Amino acid sequence: MVGSLSTTPLPLPSPRRPLGPGDRARHWYENDLGWATVPGEPVRLVVGLRFDVLDVPAEAGRAALRHLGPGSPVAVSGDRMRLLVAAGGAEELPGLLRWLEWDPSALELDLVALGAGTLMEAPPLPDAGPPGARPLPPGRSGSQGAAVWLRPPGPGCEADSSLPTLSAVGGGRDAPDLVRLVDTLATHCHRIRLRRACAQPSQPSTCSRGLVRAPGQPFAFS
Repeated sequence: MVGSLSTTPLPLPSPRRPLGPGDRARHWYENDLGWATVPGEPVRLVVGLRFDVLDVPAEAGRAALRHLGPGSPVAVSGDRMRLLVAAGGAEELPGLLRWLEWDPSALELDLVALGAGTLMEAPPLPDAGPPGARPLPPGRSGSQGAAVWLRPPGPGCEADSSLPTLSAVGGGRDAPDLVRLVDTLATHCHRIRLRRACAQPSQPSTCSRGLVRAPGQPFAFS
C-alpha cells in the first residue's frame, strides 16, 4: 500500500536577526583578530591573553607614539590613551620602572597597567577600509566616554607582532621596545604631575627649584 503524501504545511524557519554593531564587533575581534571577549554588552576584551594595556593621559601617550610601529594598536577614551603591549608587560612594569629609576612607590605616576584578570571595553570597528593608522589631530582626544581606535589593530598575528615587548631590547625582533616606551610615558606623566602641582598655590617649592630629569638619569635641579 502506497502511503499518501502529507499535506500538513511545514513550519517556516524564524527570520534571521540582522547583526547589530555589537555582533559585528564581537565577530571581528574573535574571528579576525583571535582576541577573546566576554558575553554581554558592551563588548569587552579579555586582557592578559594576547595583550596587556598601558593606560595613560593622552598627552603622555601622544609623546610616546614615536616609539610604536605603524601597526601598534592604540585607543583613546576622553583624555586617556590606551597603548596595547605584549602580554606580560603589566607584570613587568613595576620592576621596569624601578630599573629606569622611576620608582612607583616613591612617585605618583598616572601610569596604569592592565594585565591578566582585567577587561577592556572594546572600541567599535574602524569606520571603513582595512585597519590602519588614523592619527587624531594634535591636542584632540577621542569622544568622551566610549573608546575609539586611534591606531586599529591589524589582523591576527600581525597585531601580535607589533606589540611593544621587553624581548625587543637588543634583539632582532621588529616589535617596538617596551623599555623606551615606558621611559617616555613615565617622563611625560611626571611632567604632567609637576605642571599640575605648579598650578596649586600650596605647592610652590618644587616648581621654583625647577626639578628636571633626563630619561634614565637621576633627578637634578636646574
